[in-house]
Amino acid sequence: MPDHPIPKLLAIDDEAQSLELIKDALSNAGVEVLTACDPKIGLETFKRVRPQIVLLDLMMPGIRGLELLEWILAADPGAEVILMTGKYSTESAVEAIQKGACDYLDKPLSVEKLRRRISQLLSEAQDRRKTQELEHELLDACQFAGIVGRSPLMLDVFAKLRRVAPHFRTVLVTGPTGTGKELVARALHRLSPVRSGPFAVCNCSAIVETLVESELFGHVRGAFTGATQDKIGVFEYGNRGTVFLDEIGEFSLTAQSKLLRVLQSQEIQRIGSPIPRAVDVRVIAATNRNLRSMVRDGKFREDLYYRLAMVEIPLPRLTDRREDLPLLERHFLERFAAEYKKPVAGITRRAQTRMAIYSWPGNIRELENVIGNACMMVDGKVIDIRDLPAPVRGQSEDGAGQDEIMMSLQELQKRHVLRVLEHVGGNKSQAAEMLGISRATVYQLLADAKAGNGN
Repeated sequence: MPDHPIPKLLAIDDEAQSLELIKDALSNAGVEVLTACDPKIGLETFKRVRPQIVLLDLMMPGIRGLELLEWILAADPGAEVILMTGKYSTESAVEAIQKGACDYLDKPLSVEKLRRRISQLLSEAQDRRKTQELEHELLDACQFAGIVGRSPLMLDVFAKLRRVAPHFRTVLVTGPTGTGKELVARALHRLSPVRSGPFAVCNCSAIVETLVESELFGHVRGAFTGATQDKIGVFEYGNRGTVFLDEIGEFSLTAQSKLLRVLQSQEIQRIGSPIPRAVDVRVIAATNRNLRSMVRDGKFREDLYYRLAMVEIPLPRLTDRREDLPLLERHFLERFAAEYKKPVAGITRRAQTRMAIYSWPGNIRELENVIGNACMMVDGKVIDIRDLPAPVRGQSEDGAGQDEIMMSLQELQKRHVLRVLEHVGGNKSQAAEMLGISRATVYQLLADAKAGNGN
């Protein structure tokens, strides 16, 4: 087990005698005790040190304890705050708990009760650390070929991948947008006998109809206006490997017939060349559309459908595998915390609860965007509800807000970095400090944004 630093406790009280009592009572409690007589100094100390536990007097000059409680929890929602008062009332106790305090102690403080409560909080913190370590181990155990899951639906997917990968010639992967169809395609390739060969990706929805043949099969120089040199197509590039045809349902009937011919003959012909070229490829097609319905409506060739769907692997929506949500949250949290070099260690229970009841229309991709954006924007060690987009928080907002949640993570990152840069007058060092990332990361994000805009 790794060594952990001694937990810190901050006591904020305008009575010096009370602070001395707390220091003496907790001298052997396994915590480093810090004190502040002034609430403003206490808040600055909290922001600088980030103690795990705070003992906070309810009545102090200048700032009420409940106000300070809100500011502390806004800075770090994971902090455990205990309020102390010599004027106990049920109303103030309830208000304190509602605002996020974990307990409410009467003055004069009972040394025995204080020690017992701090010991309990330290024990709970240790349990959380152990839980995080176990979650990390579980995450490692619940990954299959780069795919995270332990729900019965995903275990069925994993079993099918194991059986299919060594033998397939064509596979159809179906499922709503954002369910991980390309991830499954790459897993099939890595588990297949041609894993050392190329993995060629073709986004069928992005190809202009007039360029379908050129993209799939290539062309020779002079074959048409603009063909200034020979070009190999996706199938030739993927020879002795795998071709992944994403969004196959977007192909026109003409393009479908040309694809069917290649699947049947395992030969391609570059545009402008009379020479057929043999190719040995495994083909994985993916779609979020119902191809059976398209066949009935005459929008998809029946013979091509049955050729592709010799093996079909349907992927479940995230709402159908909610038991995987904590694992996926931990997976993305660890990934983005490492990527941004930020000490984000977890997600508050209330934020996890909010995500558990959200409908996730964008599935895994949306969850990835939400966690990635939260990791970049959070100012602390834990992600809280306020770090989540409005739709996930349960707040209603206009269509533009919903568009933002479905936006790519890179675009969200770019927008946030640009907003911070504008706020600091273009000072990249200051922006990096505010974002909690390195200057190199800021420069890289700006470079990516510039490349994405084509500038």
